[in-house]
Amino acid sequence: MNLENFYLIELPEIEDGIDGTISVAEGSHHIPFEIKRVYYIYGLENANAIRGKHAHKHLEQVIFCIHGSFLLGVDDGIHRKEMLMNRRNQGVYLGTGLWHTMTQFSKECVLLVLASDYYDESDYIRDYSEFKRYILNKTA
Repeated sequence: MNLENFYLIELPEIEDGIDGTISVAEGSHHIPFEIKRVYYIYGLENANAIRGKHAHKHLEQVIFCIHGSFLLGVDDGIHRKEMLMNRRNQGVYLGTGLWHTMTQFSKECVLLVLASDYYDESDYIRDYSEFKRYILNKTA
C-alpha cells in the first residue's frame, strides 16, 4: 500500500466540562491541504449501501465518521486494506490514486469529508478496470 497516500489523522479533542467536547480541523495544519470543499453523507439506512466506488487523479480528502461507524476499504491497485471508522476525532487521509469504498454503515451513521478542491467530474475514475490501467500507467 502506498502509505504516503493513506494514513490516520487524529484531531485534538478539547474537553469543556458540561459544555461538551470540540475537535478542530484546520486546513494546512491538522489537514495536509487547504480545504476547498466540505460535504457530509447521511441517510445510509439501507444495509446494502456502498459509497465511494471510485478513485481520484488529483483530489485529496480526509474522511471522518462523526456519528456511528462504517467500514472503509482502500485499494492502491495492488494491496487492499479495510478499517473500521468509529472515532469522531480520527480521520483517514486519502491521497490521489486510491480506490475507496465505504460499507457496513451503522444506524444514523454520518460521514464528514474535507476535500482539497472543488467538485470536478473529470478527476474521478469510476470504473475499477480503468483505475487498474491508470495505476499501471502511472507507475510505468
